Amino acid sequence: MKARFALIALLAVIVMLLGACAQPTPQVIEKVVTQVVTQEKVVEKPVEKIIEKPVEKVVQQTVVVQAPTKAPARKIVSWFQYDQGNVDPKSDERVGNQYLRDAIPVFNKAFDGKWIWENQYTPWEKLGAKLVAAVQVKAEVPDLIEMGGSYVTSFYKNGVVQDLTEWAKAQKWYAEMDASALRNCSGPDGKLYCIPTANRPSQVFVWKDRYPNGFPKTTDEWLKEGERLKKEGKYAMTFFGSTAFNGNGAARAVYQTIGSFGGGYDDGNGKIKLNTPENVAAVAWLREMVQSGYVPEIAFAGGFQEEQAFMDSSAGAIPTGLFGYRYINPLTAPSGKKYEKKTQDDMLDAIAAGDVYLAPMPAGPGKKPGCGTGIAALAIPVGAKNPEGAKEFINWTLSAEQNPAYVVGPGGGLPVLKSISALPQFQAPFYKQAVAVASASDCKVIWTSVVNTPAAETAIMNAVYKLIKTDPKADIAAELKKAEEEYNKTVK
Repeated sequence: MKARFALIALLAVIVMLLGACAQPTPQVIEKVVTQVVTQEKVVEKPVEKIIEKPVEKVVQQTVVVQAPTKAPARKIVSWFQYDQGNVDPKSDERVGNQYLRDAIPVFNKAFDGKWIWENQYTPWEKLGAKLVAAVQVKAEVPDLIEMGGSYVTSFYKNGVVQDLTEWAKAQKWYAEMDASALRNCSGPDGKLYCIPTANRPSQVFVWKDRYPNGFPKTTDEWLKEGERLKKEGKYAMTFFGSTAFNGNGAARAVYQTIGSFGGGYDDGNGKIKLNTPENVAAVAWLREMVQSGYVPEIAFAGGFQEEQAFMDSSAGAIPTGLFGYRYINPLTAPSGKKYEKKTQDDMLDAIAAGDVYLAPMPAGPGKKPGCGTGIAALAIPVGAKNPEGAKEFINWTLSAEQNPAYVVGPGGGLPVLKSISALPQFQAPFYKQAVAVASASDCKVIWTSVVNTPAAETAIMNAVYKLIKTDPKADIAAELKKAEEEYNKTVK
C-alpha cells in the first residue's frame, strides 16, 4: 500500500517538472478594424470661455497711531553728606541716611514723570574743596548741595554758587523766613547764595543731676563747679578739643568760649584777628579748665569721641551746635536711667523727661553768652544742569508737608519758617528751650569775610590745642599772633 502511494507521488513530481520546463506557444490575436466614414455637416458650437475674475481680497491693516512721546523725568542731582545706601545702625550719619531713604521715594512719587532725585554722597568735610575744584575746571556739578553757613563767603569769592536773591524774594515762604538764617546765607554783597532750611545755633547740653544747684551763668562759677565735680570723680564738661576735621572744633565750643568773652576771629576784611585781649582771656580760661582736670582726656581724641563722656554722663555738660542732639546717643543718665533707641529721639526723650536740658554758654566778666549761629541750607552751583528742578526741590523741602521731617532729621535744629515753628511737634521742651537759649545768647555769624575757612580754622585750632593741651605754659598772645600772621600771609 505504501509502495503504491509512493509511485503515484513520484509520477506527480515528474509531471510538475515537465510542465515547468515546457515553453508556451505565443498566442496571436488579430484585430480587424473597420473604419466607416460618414459625411456629416459640421456645426460649430460656440466655445464657452471661462474668464477668471480676480478675487478681491479684503486685507485688514492695523494702523498704529503713536501717542505723543512723553519726555523722561529729568534728574535732580544732589550732594548731601548723607548716604542712603548706608544702613549701618552705628553710622555717625544714620539719621540723615534714614531721612534720604524715606524722602527720596516720596519726592519721586510727588514729581513722577517730571523730576527724579539722585543723591551722591559727599562727606561734609570734603564738600567745599570738591565743589570749588569742579566749578573751576568746568567739570560736572550737582544741581544742588546741602551746606552750612561757613561755606558762604568761600563759595561767593570763588564764584561757585548762584545768586538766589530775586528768586527767593518771589517765593511765598520768604516773608516768614528767620532773619538770622538769611544773614547766614548772605554774601559780603548782601545777596543770597543759599536758602536756609534749618537753624542750628550753638547751645550747651546739661545733665541736670550733675548740676543740682543749676548750671553756672558765668565762667568763674563754672570753674568752681568743675572743682566740685572733680572731687566726685566727674567732669564739668567735654568738648570738641582735637584738631581733627581741618580744625572744625574752632567753630564749636572754642568759638562759644571766645564769644563768651566778647572775642571773634574774622576782621571783616578777609583776614583773621586772633591776638586780642578778649581772645587771650578766653583761651586762658579754657586752659585753666583743661589743666585743672575738669575736662576728660577723651575730649582730645578726635573722631567725635568727646561725645562719649556726655553719653555716659561722666561729663556734666557739652557745648556744641544744636544739631549735636542727632549724634549724642544712646544716653545713660546719672541716675542710671537709659535712653537706648540709638536715634535722635534719645536726646529728645531725655530732655522731655527732665534729665537733660539746654543752657546758654557761661559768660565771661560783663559779657553775654557766646553763640555761633549755624544753619543747614541748600544752594545751586554755577553750571548746574537742572536749576529749575533744584528750585522746585527747595520749595518742596520748605513746604509744610516736608519741612518738619527735614528739620527733625538732617536739619538737626529749629525751623526757619514761622509757620513751621508754630506746628505742634515744635512745641516740645527741646524746641522751646532751644529758642529761649538762643534768645539769651549773643549769637553771631562766625565768618563774615574770610574765604578759606578750613585753613583759618586749622590755624586757630592748632594754636588753641597747643596752648591748652601740649604746651600750657606757652605765651597765649604770642601764639595767637603767630597763627594770625601765618594765615594772613596766604590771603591775597
